[in-house]
Amino acid sequence: MVLWQEEAYTRKDENGQPVSFEDYKRRKPGNRRFPFMTQRDLHLYSVTGVGFFLDSYDLFIVNLVTPLWTYEYWGGLQNKPPHYPPLLRGLVNSAANIGNIFGQLSFGYLGDVFGRRFVYGNELIIGIFGLVLLISLPNAIPTATLKMVWIFCWRVVLGIGIGGDYPISAAIVAERSNLKRRGQLLGWIFSNQGWGNLVGSIVTLVLLACFAKALNGEGNYAQLDAVWRLQIGLALIPAIATLWPRLTMPEGKKFLESRELSIPKRPESVNSRFTVTSRRSRQRESLELIVSDGRGLQEEIDATRAEIEAQGQRARLDVFFLYFSEWRHLKTLLGTASCWFLLDVAFYGVNLNQSVILTEIGFSKGTNEYDVLKRNAIGNLIIAIAGYVPGYFVTIFLIEKLGRRWIQIQGFLIVALMFAIIAGDHKHLGTGGKFVCLAIAQFFFNFGPNATTFIIPAEVFPTRVRAFGHGVSAATGKLGAILSALLFNYLSGPTVIGLSNVLWIYFVCTILGALSTVFLIPETKCKDADVTDYEEWFEANVSERTR
Repeated sequence: MVLWQEEAYTRKDENGQPVSFEDYKRRKPGNRRFPFMTQRDLHLYSVTGVGFFLDSYDLFIVNLVTPLWTYEYWGGLQNKPPHYPPLLRGLVNSAANIGNIFGQLSFGYLGDVFGRRFVYGNELIIGIFGLVLLISLPNAIPTATLKMVWIFCWRVVLGIGIGGDYPISAAIVAERSNLKRRGQLLGWIFSNQGWGNLVGSIVTLVLLACFAKALNGEGNYAQLDAVWRLQIGLALIPAIATLWPRLTMPEGKKFLESRELSIPKRPESVNSRFTVTSRRSRQRESLELIVSDGRGLQEEIDATRAEIEAQGQRARLDVFFLYFSEWRHLKTLLGTASCWFLLDVAFYGVNLNQSVILTEIGFSKGTNEYDVLKRNAIGNLIIAIAGYVPGYFVTIFLIEKLGRRWIQIQGFLIVALMFAIIAGDHKHLGTGGKFVCLAIAQFFFNFGPNATTFIIPAEVFPTRVRAFGHGVSAATGKLGAILSALLFNYLSGPTVIGLSNVLWIYFVCTILGALSTVFLIPETKCKDADVTDYEEWFEANVSERTR
């Protein structure tokens, strides 16, 4: 089946013959029929990439929907300042990120223990379920607070599905792509986050244009209820389109091969009257029991098989903790997790509240509510086109040339510089200058740590712990996103510390992110973590027994 053909390194070829890593690296990648992609890459991108488009669209559309909720539910249409409580707004904005944590940890863990095929597609079903219930908000709910509770709950469910997609899609792409183009393909997959953000802005402008007569001409702002439901609900189209290919995906060869390193030793409790051996067929995995005693054989065979399977299951459950009990591996996990945390404090603090920032710097102003909403969508669109989306493609073009660490470090540092400029000269820097600095920051977020914090955990961990390692890193990042979402609206108020001081906090986070990269993150360009993992396993298990 062309869709799921694989080009990653495995220790044996399709005929069961051993393949050295050096021989694999000497092979040329498949011919590219499309820019930067082979036909196999494009098929892989079409399934896993559309999932990230959906993820981004759902996560960031709340930035554009929040002003509509403010007008509709919190007095914004009553000729008085809206009274949407800042902490409640932050909680609703961070709801999907809260769900992300549960999805990333649970699906990452299940994906390593039971396989990618076991879980892939189920995260999308959860996301679709949450999305349908979210846009089904009953207008009969009496108060705005209770309406926000409904939205919060189903955004959490949606976030669980979105979170589950992060580690599983990352692992699938890393385990099926050619080593020399792995970083590029992971970058292509993650770039759909930019497209999701861009399309969210375009959809908002199109919907506002469709409802322009009712909103701007007739002043019928009750139609905002239909606008926000359509804004969010259109994400169902790509979700449903990619569901079947995910549910029918076969298990990858790299994952099946990695399970050999978690096979337990022969149970010592097996009755000495018969011997149990296991071997791997070249065509498929099988367990053959060779029995030397003819009495009560079936009962003893069943008992032995159950014991072996139980020990194998315990081994797979324990492998994550055993692997990261070594400092060299734990150090890398601390690096990927801390960098993602520090990034998301700043990244989500800006992106979940970009509409608030645009208003604060004086961009989103208008003669009426419709004009303000339109200016806000235009501002988000300009930033997406000028900075957000191009950053991903510069990463894709340069990642196999510059490496991951360099891109991450320079991205952190330049974003820190932009925050320092806006915060340091906040009172004197004009609206245009602030807007340009914000666009540059968005560019270097994506030609920088927002892309690489996703790519590095997919490459630096071996297959048998890849999904959970990626999930732990991503979930730690979402803790930073939640922290920022909850505190941004409160801290940025003029009576607390103000927007400029919040940007100084983001400045410190990005500097710390650069330092964490320098001291904790290894370069993963053209390296296969499974090769290193197998060498370590061989040294610890095989060499020790032959001495």
